[in-house]
Amino acid sequence: MQPALVRRLSPRQARPGSTQLMPSWCASAPTVFRFRSAPVIGRVAPSEDRLESAKQEIAIARWLLDAGVPAVRALELPQPLVSQGRVVTFWESASDDVEYGTTVELGALLRQLHALTPPLSLPAHDPIARAYGRLQTFKGEDKDFLAERCAALREEYSQLTFELQPGVIHGDANVGNLIRDRSNRALLSDLDGFSIGPREWDLILTALYYERFGWHTAAEYRGLVEAYGFDVMAWSGYPVMRDVRELLMVVWLAEKSMSDESVSAELATRVRALRTGGSRRDWQPL
Repeated sequence: MQPALVRRLSPRQARPGSTQLMPSWCASAPTVFRFRSAPVIGRVAPSEDRLESAKQEIAIARWLLDAGVPAVRALELPQPLVSQGRVVTFWESASDDVEYGTTVELGALLRQLHALTPPLSLPAHDPIARAYGRLQTFKGEDKDFLAERCAALREEYSQLTFELQPGVIHGDANVGNLIRDRSNRALLSDLDGFSIGPREWDLILTALYYERFGWHTAAEYRGLVEAYGFDVMAWSGYPVMRDVRELLMVVWLAEKSMSDESVSAELATRVRALRTGGSRRDWQPL
């Protein structure tokens, strides 16, 4: 059975020329395209300042391959490439159609990933700094409120005591970043957020999707818990980490709204819920 969240996803597609253009949800995110003539995915970052990040993503993909962790594969060629001020990487296409894994598979893959020690230097995980960074380009009327929310949560987050040992984390672990290949195997994708941080972070989105948004069922959440072996919702720091992760979802949308007016209504819905403490059940997955 497909997860409740996955049933709500509806990727848009266009097909110009010899490639199939795939959706990019943020102006700072890579443009993704699929070659018609070969099972290859291209990712084009908008500026050369993404070069080091792209190098890390390629290195992560090759490390995961060597470590036996199912993940998307970078093509075996010298990359990333820089062309006309943009950074380009090339990946094996896992499948012709997008199908997502389950929370059980996600829990098992995270358990496997979290048991590893990366052979490369990774940045320290700092979600509040990331939130502040996204707010730099936001010019909306809610900017001061969101900045104040960042400041308050920075203090609370700094006081957390974690139960799991820190180490390598995916950074955006959820079933939307778990895609099936042609042999029906679930693969980790979106490898650009790897860092060193609290392992609880990789469990928080599934809990948030279940508890606050209703995008997962109780059975789906329990599947993650049983496969991974830890219930992040039973941890005392869960409410704070949940609020930090939720804030990142809002400031991501705030940044996106500067280049895409179609998300303005959703942004208003989310900010209103933060201001009032209202229900999040009407938030839409993007």
